[in-house]
Amino acid sequence: MSTYEMIKAAAERLDGHARRTPLLGSPFIDEIAGRRVMVKAECLQHTGSFKFRGGWAALSAMDDATRKRGVLAYSSGNHAQGVAHAATLHGAPSVIVMPSDAPQLKIENTRALGAEVVLYDRASEPREEIGARLAKERSLTLIKPYDEPQVIAGQGTCGLEIAEQAREVGIEQGDVLVNCGGGGLTAGIALALEVDAPGLRVRPCEPEGFDDTARSLVSGRIEHNDRMSGSICDAILTPAPGEKTFPILKRLCGPGIVVSEDEALRAMALAFLRLKIVLEPGGAVSLAAALFHGDQIDAQEVVVVATGGNVDPDLFARALATLKD
Repeated sequence: MSTYEMIKAAAERLDGHARRTPLLGSPFIDEIAGRRVMVKAECLQHTGSFKFRGGWAALSAMDDATRKRGVLAYSSGNHAQGVAHAATLHGAPSVIVMPSDAPQLKIENTRALGAEVVLYDRASEPREEIGARLAKERSLTLIKPYDEPQVIAGQGTCGLEIAEQAREVGIEQGDVLVNCGGGGLTAGIALALEVDAPGLRVRPCEPEGFDDTARSLVSGRIEHNDRMSGSICDAILTPAPGEKTFPILKRLCGPGIVVSEDEALRAMALAFLRLKIVLEPGGAVSLAAALFHGDQIDAQEVVVVATGGNVDPDLFARALATLKD
């Protein structure tokens, strides 16, 4: 299992390779939310999302022989790009299994970052089986998108930064809203904050229809989604919380918050207008939770993790159009 010590070790390996992304604020955002909101802009991380942290942490923890044989990952795009870029920087080959309905930008970027892309139908083909077969056939090491201790540790380095940056702006108590798919980032941040900022509580945020983590936290056991497609929030669509991540979420996280697609689009537009950052729908769910679900938040100060900004131009234009409503 991932530990705080693993997160600190991952931070040392990431030093000089990952960006320390900024913590941004806006009085206009605060006014809408009805409280102070600071936004951790992981959309400005290498490859456009926090996933580079986990990819680098996993690759850098391998021995040379394992890396040289190559790595494999399955992802709708952000983990794909993070692993592809980290592998290329390490001089290792990478094969990425991606859903055919992933945003074209993410597919093209993954190839441009040096990976071989294998497409599949996420509605009918289990990516885990495809990945396991390819890994066996080609002697590749699978880097899971969230249920992998070194990946969780890498994502947890974002939590170390949040703890430090929150102190810098005088936040010692509050909620940290995190976009949640399988829970790798959410779990990693929670582990880091447990030690470095125990006054900050993590809250998982999800889109309507794919709220497996929120339901799992209520029931106390892993709940599954009944479908795997049909949302613009592709970056955080997973079958269920991970076997390794859920125990951490259950122990450390507060209740989940669920938002609509329209709210995610509106949050994207406001992030652009007021913070000057570009978010994808799955990367804006946490901001939507802060802006439009304040009745579910007791904390007077909130940190939002804006997890990614890899969005196709047409969808981003659709988000900006909400400003006219």
